[in-house]
Amino acid sequence: MASVLLPAALSADMPTRLAYPTTAKSDVVDDYFGTRIPDPYRWLEDPNSAETKAWVEQQNALTFAFLDRIPARQRIRKRLTDLWNYERYSAPSREGPRYIYSRNDGLQNQAVIYKATALDAAPEILLDPNTLSADGTVALSGLTFSDDGAKAAYAVSAAGSDWLEWRVRDVASARDLSDVIKWSKFSSASWLKDGSGFFYSRYAAPADGQAFSGVNKYQQVFFHALGTPQDRDVLVFARDDQPDWGFNADVSDDGRFLAIVQWEGTNRENRIFVRDLADPGSSIRPFLDKFDASYQIVGNDGARFYVLTDNAADRSRHHGKQGQRASVDHVGCNRRGGREHGQHPRGISNGRSRS
Repeated sequence: MASVLLPAALSADMPTRLAYPTTAKSDVVDDYFGTRIPDPYRWLEDPNSAETKAWVEQQNALTFAFLDRIPARQRIRKRLTDLWNYERYSAPSREGPRYIYSRNDGLQNQAVIYKATALDAAPEILLDPNTLSADGTVALSGLTFSDDGAKAAYAVSAAGSDWLEWRVRDVASARDLSDVIKWSKFSSASWLKDGSGFFYSRYAAPADGQAFSGVNKYQQVFFHALGTPQDRDVLVFARDDQPDWGFNADVSDDGRFLAIVQWEGTNRENRIFVRDLADPGSSIRPFLDKFDASYQIVGNDGARFYVLTDNAADRSRHHGKQGQRASVDHVGCNRRGGREHGQHPRGISNGRSRS
């Protein structure tokens, strides 16, 4: 199909071959145990160098000069715009005394977050991500509410980066508080039941010029108390012996337990550690730590947890596990897979945040 449609879309006077700018080669050679490996384009690994920026500009000039000469391009743009231009909403959620939902009028780059006191009440804007930057390169990447719905922690990311900056908004006034959390990545924000603060994951601040090229190791879990600067956040969990482990912290719906889900790369397997928040002297203890399957806490009744897993069940099953005992008591099996009752309690997950 592409071979039929593409020639019709191209102008007759368009070049059959593109004259690409010359890419410089260096004489860099690495010696690996006596084997010499040339790496002539290593200079392009520095995205901030003047040479790399000039190379990108030259490549873009060539690309857009070609695209701009395609006669059908504007027709394609108009057709896609027509298809995307329709009003759409998310399902509302109840956060304290208000309903929260998103709405896109059709062609907005990002949906606007609204609040309303009732399903049939006039909505008010809680957060418009389209106003986060003048050029539209800052995106809303996460949004969680305190249990009473009074505060919202929201994450923004710039220019497609995985780095998250967490901010806190007062829901009633729709205004930001002073709280700012930097250098978070692959993380949610999970509130304490009393709304005094939230747990999140972060990495150490990168060295100057390495924010987008440095390798991230040793993720840690912190607790941020509202109204305090980030340098006063409390370190909750870290593993100095495991540089590649990542963590996502979640408070159970009843507010009693903190579950720390450990992930590694794109592996489906994970570990879960648990702390009893009702006991100030409690420590974080291994709960499901064999890294032999995917485990997802779907709820708890006191210290009894209900877990969805694919351990010995390719299509997943549910079982129960007592938080203070090592043995597992199987209470049910769902061979069809999927989620119990179609949803999971908020704040409990099986790995990295996808917010």
